[in-house]
Amino acid sequence: ADIQPRGVVVAATGGSGAVGGLFDAVTRQHSAVPVQTCRSTPLPGWVGAYDLVIAVSQSGRAAGTLALAAEAARRGANLLTVGAADSPLADVCARAHGTHVPIDAAGAGSRTSLWAQATPVLMAADALGLASIGRPTVDALADVLDEQARSLGPRVESWENPAKALAAEVSESIPILLGCGPLGETAARRATAMFGRTGRVPVAYGFLPDAASQIVACFDGPLAGGEDGDQGSSDIFADPFLDGRVRRPLRLIMLRDASEDGGGYSAVSDAVIAAAEDAGVRVSLIDATSADPLLRLAHHVAHTDFAATYLALGLGYDPGDSRHVRILQDARPR
Repeated sequence: ADIQPRGVVVAATGGSGAVGGLFDAVTRQHSAVPVQTCRSTPLPGWVGAYDLVIAVSQSGRAAGTLALAAEAARRGANLLTVGAADSPLADVCARAHGTHVPIDAAGAGSRTSLWAQATPVLMAADALGLASIGRPTVDALADVLDEQARSLGPRVESWENPAKALAAEVSESIPILLGCGPLGETAARRATAMFGRTGRVPVAYGFLPDAASQIVACFDGPLAGGEDGDQGSSDIFADPFLDGRVRRPLRLIMLRDASEDGGGYSAVSDAVIAAAEDAGVRVSLIDATSADPLLRLAHHVAHTDFAATYLALGLGYDPGDSRHVRILQDARPR
């Protein structure tokens, strides 16, 4: 890299927002340069000519990202942009004498093209010395995604497809999703966004070790075992019209680090699972075994992306289109 920035800001909004969390997570351990993510205006006040702003928008037209990139250019910051060629974002970058990485936006939305947007940003992190992500890692990342597509794809029958099983479990419960560490937080936040935006089901999330107490406390609450507070005591003769609908039970979904050292979170992860089982809360475990944290994150993201899509289809919704999202988009200023 030709520059050594004082600080880095990743500006990415909407469906591209996960790219910022990913960059922050992979650089956190080894980077001596502060990194901040921005999902909305304003740009942090400290950003200036000695800093780097990475702006990401699949279409190159996201209003929030454009505003952040334009403000970075006005302040004289170094600018790296990722998005469609010949887009407003590319134009902002050209006028600021920055570097634009074009990606093909045809026929793809920002939610479904996470890795197309993230790969140039990860390569930038490596070039700047903020993380170690060489070509072998990128190749291994592609292999993980290919393997997940083979094992979780639509041709795989439900009884052999963990993503279809997870979709069914989410549809029948009040899900709460828990990741492990910084990369687990990124995966959990991404999964929550996908279950909501694609699957149409709200999901709460947290990450270990920070959220352990607040998650476990929910196991004592009224949602833990459904209407009766005990999953095993449902009345099979209950009439939903006379007695009211039975409340769906809480379900814990663990995006677990199953590598050899467990990422340092094995003990607290096991304790949370034990508490769930003690409370009668059902647990769905999604284990990623790779020694590389980025590959574990890719495993978790692919698994939950597929599950969110199957959830929408199973509930009778179009995963790619929401009438109310279109209403929201039409109401926004152009």
